[in-house]
Formats: sequence, structure tokens, C-alpha cells
Amino acid sequence: MATKRDYYEILEITREATSEQIKEAYKKLARKYHPDMNTEKDKKTAEEKFKEVSEAYEVLIDPNKRQMYDMRGHEGVDSQFGPGGFTWDNFTHQEDLNDIVGNLFKGFFGGGFETNTGGEDIFGRRMGRGRGGVRGQDVQLRVTLTLQEIYKGVTKEIRIRRYEACPVCKGFGGTGDRICNTCKGTGQIRRTVSSIFGQMVNITTCNACRGRGKTVEKICAECKGKGKTEKVSNVSVKIPAGVKEGNYIVLKGQGNAGSDGGPAGDLIVVIEETEDPVLKRDNNNLIIRVPISFPVATLGGSIEVPIIDGKVLLTIPKGTPTGKVFRLHGKGMPVLNGYGRGDELVEVYIDTPKNLSREAEQKIKELGTLI
Repeated sequence: MATKRDYYEILEITREATSEQIKEAYKKLARKYHPDMNTEKDKKTAEEKFKEVSEAYEVLIDPNKRQMYDMRGHEGVDSQFGPGGFTWDNFTHQEDLNDIVGNLFKGFFGGGFETNTGGEDIFGRRMGRGRGGVRGQDVQLRVTLTLQEIYKGVTKEIRIRRYEACPVCKGFGGTGDRICNTCKGTGQIRRTVSSIFGQMVNITTCNACRGRGKTVEKICAECKGKGKTEKVSNVSVKIPAGVKEGNYIVLKGQGNAGSDGGPAGDLIVVIEETEDPVLKRDNNNLIIRVPISFPVATLGGSIEVPIIDGKVLLTIPKGTPTGKVFRLHGKGMPVLNGYGRGDELVEVYIDTPKNLSREAEQKIKELGTLI
């Protein structure tokens, strides 16, 4: 299988690009590769390029998808598309493209460009009149992880309360269809308003049928016409090693059920970290402060130092002062969606003894006369 190209490389932008820069880059490349702007000889290649830049735009212009891509690369966003990868059905920024294409054709033909209504759009998808149901709301929850769980990566079983499609009516609120009495099947309400400019028509979505143009004949007894029921469910969340406080994972279609057959929302899992009693985290590095005795600081020696998955021996050279920092390479946290690990920084301090015996005090006094 061919390796997919980096989305930033496809759009010819840096990883620090702003939303406006992403839009400008896409506008430039969409104009360049639009099939209607290329000859028949080059059309097939142009179509492939056009789809490739549109896929990159779909991910990078969306803050949630972009963060998941930055965290985990293509693996982080592949679940947003079907088993066969990105298709035009996954493209949710048609209005942006219509603006680009509209301006493009206006320059050539002196008029606006309109997509088909009731037929196919520029992607060859069937177009409806906006009656395909209402998408469900997203559900957000927080998952607290220990430093050890973040170090290894973990799969969490979490319980969530959400609305699921009614098993009886399949989310439609009832059975049978009949023309909506309120809008007469149009899905819209038109109101004529008089103003100083004359008669104006205000068009809104019909509340009775929510734009479908139809209502059910028999209300579902299970959900009382709502099309969904509240349930507590278990969801498995795979959390990769190296995540940080504030990172989040999007589980597509795991949120609240939609209405009238619409798609479910997403489940957004936000990461929280518990403070470790021994190790402090600084990005991918770990920090620890450990004591050493005066003899070890003066003469040198070895001490045991805790690390995230055990302990290691650290050699202390002669004459080590309080505050000296040693670096244990590769003993920190794993780099998210990358290779290698951070370091562990070990700061030592001299542990001054207390409650000495008279004999010990005398020995120290004698030592003080020698150094």
C-alpha cells in the first residue's frame, strides 16, 4: 500500500499555518487542479490531485481533526472516513469550494456558478433539500490518567450517559409518513412581512416536521415521538502513549443519536493527568529531586534513582554541589505519534543530618579542621 503524503506537504504550508493560510493554500490548489480547468489529457491526474488537496483541507481546516492529525498522523483521522478512505461524501466544506469554483467560473463566463439542486453536486453526490435528518449533539467527558498509564498507553472502559436511537422506531419517532399539515410538505414556512421596502418573504424551517415535509402517522409508544431514549453505555477508548493534559480523542458517531434518521454526534474524550507523587512532568521530560549524603557529595559514589518504570543507578562524581542536575537520556515520556522518548532530569541536594550523637558531632568538628 502506498504511503499517504503529509497533509501539510500536500497544501504546501507549514505546520504553524493559520486557518486563513490554509484556506488560501486550498483556494490556490483547488483552482489549479479543478478538472474543468484542465485538458482532457490531464483531467484524470487533475481529479486525483483535486481530491487529494480536498482531503488535506477537510482535515486541517477542522480544529479537532487537525489536532488528532498532529497527534497521531493519518492514523488519528482515518477513522473519520470509511474503510476505503476519503470520499467526497466525507467533504463537509462544500460552501468553501462553491465560493472558489463560483469565482473561478465567474471570471471565465461573466456569471455566477451554481450547484445543481435536486440532482447531483460537483462531486457527483445526490443532492436533497436538507431533509436528511438532524445530526445528534456531541458528548464530552474527561478521563483522568496516571503518569504510568500515559507512559505505556492504555485502553479505558468508560461509562457514558447518552441518547441512543429508539430501537422500536429507529430514530424516526413513529411509523408511517403523512404530509405535514403545517408546511404542506414543503418543509418550509413562508411569511410575508410588510416593510417600508414593500412586501418581503421570510422563509424558515418548519418546526412541526423539522424540515422533512412529513410527519409520522403513529407516535412511537417507546420514545413518545422523540426518536431516542437515554441510556448508560460502556465505550472502549484506546489512548496512545505520550498524551498530555488537554489533548482529546474524537470517537466519531459515539455521541448522542440524531433525529429523523440523522447521524449521531461524536464522543470527545478530554485527557486529564493526575499529579505523580515522585516524578514531575515537563512536556516529554521528567524531573525528580533526590537527596545525597555529604560523604557521597564529597567523595563520590552511586545512588538509586526512581524512573517511570523502575530504578537505575546514578554515579555521583566527587565534589558534587547541591543543585547539580544530571540528565538520564531516554528515561522520560514517549513522544506522541513519534519516535524516541524525553529525558529524566535528576537534581541532587545534600541531605544535612539532624539529631547527631555527641561522637558524630566531635568527628565532624575534627573533620572541619582538616578541610
